[in-house]
Amino acid sequence: MSDPIGHYCGLAFLRLRKPLHWYAQEMGDAAWGIRRLHLLMQKQYNRGQDGAGVAVAKFDMPPGLPFLRRIRSIRHNALERIFDGLVGDLDALADKPLTAETEDWWKKRADFLGNAWLGHLRYGTHAGRSVNFCHPLIRKDNTASRNLALAGNFNMTNSPELFRRLVEFGLHPVGDSDTQVVLERIGYCLDLEHRHLRSTMGPGSFLGLDGRELVDAVAAEIDIARVLRRACEDWDGGWFFGGLLGSGDGFVFRDPHGIRPGFWYEDEHVVAAASERAPLTSVFNVDPEQVREVEPGTVVIVRRDGTVKTERYIDEQPRRECTFERIYFSRGNDPSIYEERKRLGRQLARPVLDLVGWDPSKTVYSFVPNTAETAFYGLVGETQRLVRARQVDAIWDHIQSGDIRREEIESLVTPQVRADKIAHKDQRLRTFITHDSARRDLVMHVYDITRSMVKPEDTLVVLDDSIVRGTTLKESIVTILSRLNPARIVVVSSAPLIKYPDCYGIDMSHLNRFVAFQAAITLLKEQGGESLLQEVEADCRAQADRSDDELTNHVARIYEPFTDTQLAAQVAKLVRPSDVPWTGSLEVVYQSLEGLHLAMPEFTGDWYFSGNYPTPGGLRVLNRSYLNWREGLDARAY
Repeated sequence: MSDPIGHYCGLAFLRLRKPLHWYAQEMGDAAWGIRRLHLLMQKQYNRGQDGAGVAVAKFDMPPGLPFLRRIRSIRHNALERIFDGLVGDLDALADKPLTAETEDWWKKRADFLGNAWLGHLRYGTHAGRSVNFCHPLIRKDNTASRNLALAGNFNMTNSPELFRRLVEFGLHPVGDSDTQVVLERIGYCLDLEHRHLRSTMGPGSFLGLDGRELVDAVAAEIDIARVLRRACEDWDGGWFFGGLLGSGDGFVFRDPHGIRPGFWYEDEHVVAAASERAPLTSVFNVDPEQVREVEPGTVVIVRRDGTVKTERYIDEQPRRECTFERIYFSRGNDPSIYEERKRLGRQLARPVLDLVGWDPSKTVYSFVPNTAETAFYGLVGETQRLVRARQVDAIWDHIQSGDIRREEIESLVTPQVRADKIAHKDQRLRTFITHDSARRDLVMHVYDITRSMVKPEDTLVVLDDSIVRGTTLKESIVTILSRLNPARIVVVSSAPLIKYPDCYGIDMSHLNRFVAFQAAITLLKEQGGESLLQEVEADCRAQADRSDDELTNHVARIYEPFTDTQLAAQVAKLVRPSDVPWTGSLEVVYQSLEGLHLAMPEFTGDWYFSGNYPTPGGLRVLNRSYLNWREGLDARAY
């Protein structure tokens, strides 16, 4: 994605199933669990670079010593700083071997040597970028089983309503970030669970337990699925959460539509979970088939005694996994994602060939940014196949006619597809300069180009994985590529037109910032259709008090008068820099929605392309985003 946007976070969960001394003796590393967690987080670094945090649960700690600790950072190289802190006190203990007899001694002196960890990588969004917003968040209590550490990759569309509900419960929540609201809601339901269990086990009950016996019995009987069922009954959003209780239970759970991804792995040594499959397969060196998906609407629970179970905690809903995960965000070394991205490129081969007149001799294929490389392989491979098939058909027709000469065969065998890496991103270049003209000058140097590969008569086809705002295309990529002076530049997006806001994880809720929306508005005004904008505004306002099943996507009417081809042509005009002397033509080609679904038929989460939201909250966010634009408000719509 050439346009930088904030997006999903990364989650890592790890629970050891054997005593610590076993890992020191059998694996040769007392910090084996910590280092596995580090690798899980490092391999998800693409998901969040604005902050990192880790919580650890330590079993069997004596009274007076912490059993749930946390460390967080938002400094440069936050992940490395975090893990320097996690293992920083281990070297001083190395003179005393970690054995069954010394395990408690080690745990008392090494702050983050424990039995279960919860890690998180964060992209800062509207809530802020201070360390206080970094996960895991912790809810504290003097009773171990009431202590909760929580981290997640999620977004709730109705956080203000959830906050008000907490107040109605009689609580006084401090902080209104959606993470804090979720933490307090689960914590409240955890308290209800404790009250219920105490009433059935405590003094006056059949069991009549009290004191330490009662505390231990309650901790062992906590029904985590029931807690979550109560907590999320009115949540609207997408999520993948991980949690630790101070008493030793751990769990990960996923939203009922499967919007946010989540995976887990277990063997006799460890139970682990992550936001992506590939880190788990790599860290534990297992086949992808051994890593299981956290099914939508289910929770994977690891009890204090090491037993594992999965349980449905919310009613099943139609699966709507986010396709943006597959197109861009997740690591491409997952076998299924790799193949899907190649298929996205293949779907574009014929439309691009039709556009360039099936003349590969005067067409150069390339890609930008690096995340588009896999789709580029699919595009080039399918283009070569189609060109070769046409050559074979032409030669066969001549053979069938019985009149063919060597010269004719040579004329039919056209050169192979020309594919080169034209643009190279300078990863070290930072564009934080605040002065606009200076920043734009620097942005133009983010990419270096390979000169002499493109001739003045050539068409340069450049594949991008998606086009959101078009800002980087205009300010950087098109400007730089035009210096090669091709006859034509064709920018190809492996994703369809992004027409609608996302409210389930990607930080793109401002409708007016989408270049596809800008294109539709421009075309509508050229046709004298401003009255439609007023009608849509009135209809969006009228939906404010309607029930969920009465909501309608009225913004879709703005796009209806135009084909995607017309919108793409207008996008090309909008992203063409006005101050570039290049006189060639610029065109934009988008993946079709049909092509997207052919490439990844099992993944139907396409609301940012289609406007078909999986929850009512999505339509409410769309209405608010449109009204914000009409009112001139530069505010987040959720």
